[in-house]
Amino acid sequence: MALSKITNASVADTAVHGRRNIILNGSQIIAQRATSSTAVGGYRTVDRWYFNVNGSYDQLAVTQSQDSDAPAGFAKSLKFLVTTAETTLDAAENSNFGQAIEAQNLQQLAYGTSSAKSFSLSFWVKSNVTGNYSVTAYKQTGSNRQADKQYTINTANTWEYKTLTFAGDTTQSIANDNGVGMYLYWHVSTGSDLGSGSTNYDWTSYSSAGWAAGQEVNLFSTANNYLNITGVQLEVGDASPFEHRSFSEELAACKRYYRNFIDSDASPVGFLPAKYSGNNGHWLTVVLNPEMRAAPTVTVSTWQNQTPSLYKSNPKDITLTNVNGSYYSNVNTTFVADAEL
Repeated sequence: MALSKITNASVADTAVHGRRNIILNGSQIIAQRATSSTAVGGYRTVDRWYFNVNGSYDQLAVTQSQDSDAPAGFAKSLKFLVTTAETTLDAAENSNFGQAIEAQNLQQLAYGTSSAKSFSLSFWVKSNVTGNYSVTAYKQTGSNRQADKQYTINTANTWEYKTLTFAGDTTQSIANDNGVGMYLYWHVSTGSDLGSGSTNYDWTSYSSAGWAAGQEVNLFSTANNYLNITGVQLEVGDASPFEHRSFSEELAACKRYYRNFIDSDASPVGFLPAKYSGNNGHWLTVVLNPEMRAAPTVTVSTWQNQTPSLYKSNPKDITLTNVNGSYYSNVNTTFVADAEL
């Protein structure tokens, strides 16, 4: 029996084409820290996503959470819910959420050369507040440069798919190292000192007028306003269907930046991949697999009525001293290693 002919066109829309999505945890499925937080600012819930609040914001209260509301084909989203409104937005106040991307993961963009490539940023978004919002791409290699794009939420309480195209930057390169190569900021609130310029900027030197250009919505103006986002993808060239990675793949990628070890009812060493020696006051070496981005900051809770001290930390392993020798623990033990950008 003759085989059917397979053409390039027949597989173009469904083939994986390698690892396309540069964003980590774009489907919001990994949340090592917590699934909900009322803390304003910082890394709090879903991995690799942070929340920035700049200015006084003396009234604001926001809950951010890993939410089960998501469009078809997705299980989770990141949600920001205003619980106490900021009734007066000062001129210098601005707030956003986003992701810092490791520089060596961006080399395919060929920035700083005549071959610099454009990239597409696509995502699903839902809010009760319709209107114009802004996304900023920002680089700090050498001089500060930015590109700002406006998008519109057209229908309240409805998942909408957005695609933004950012031109290649032939002027400024991205260092090939483990530092920050680019920040992406989704703006949700911006005072009058910012964003007064054109609604769309390609790569240019930083300016307050360009920052958050096109942002007209103040999500924080009213209690119970919300915004959900998921399915975030950054890829070279044109946008394509979201690249779903397995839970285990996404978790391993996130552990390069943050990881925790939690033991609630067993031995304080049984849950750690470790070499152990002696009784009270001895040491414990924990192998970090996968290797972390940089030497992590280490936080350890009280451990069998002791508080271990950090002896050394590097991307491949950490060593603690003053570790109890007992194999039994009556307290919850939490061990955190943080190498976030």
